[in-house]
Amino acid sequence: MIIETNSAKETFELGVRIGQNCTPGEVYTLIGDLGVGKTVFTQGVAKGLKIEEPISSPTFTIVQVYEEGRLPFYHFDVYRIGDVEEMEEIGYEDYIYGQGVCLIEWANLIEEILPKERKEIVIEKDLEKGFDYRKITITERK
Repeated sequence: MIIETNSAKETFELGVRIGQNCTPGEVYTLIGDLGVGKTVFTQGVAKGLKIEEPISSPTFTIVQVYEEGRLPFYHFDVYRIGDVEEMEEIGYEDYIYGQGVCLIEWANLIEEILPKERKEIVIEKDLEKGFDYRKITITERK
């Protein structure tokens, strides 16, 4: 599925709709360049899960856990991961194979440890279509 958005608000609202439909144990991988809107999208997913606290990218902590919403939400940012052993050290399997919703930014950097069953979301810019234009491709992996 390909969705086009033309503002940060539309990207956020797409995240909200996805968050509202999340079910326990789902894993979302989020891929896109710096500044493409991954955090805005993630904030929308959290809102859709009824999480009220501010969502920021956990760049230096690798994972942020939010448990006050409709489902537990595990937000990973693996941009600074040196190797997958760092993921093992934080016990990533407890999150990825748990009963919450797991969203992993920069997931392409840890491809070898991702579950086969996941929803892959790729966000791309196209400046020819406008500064705020985003092409968001959602693929279900099985």
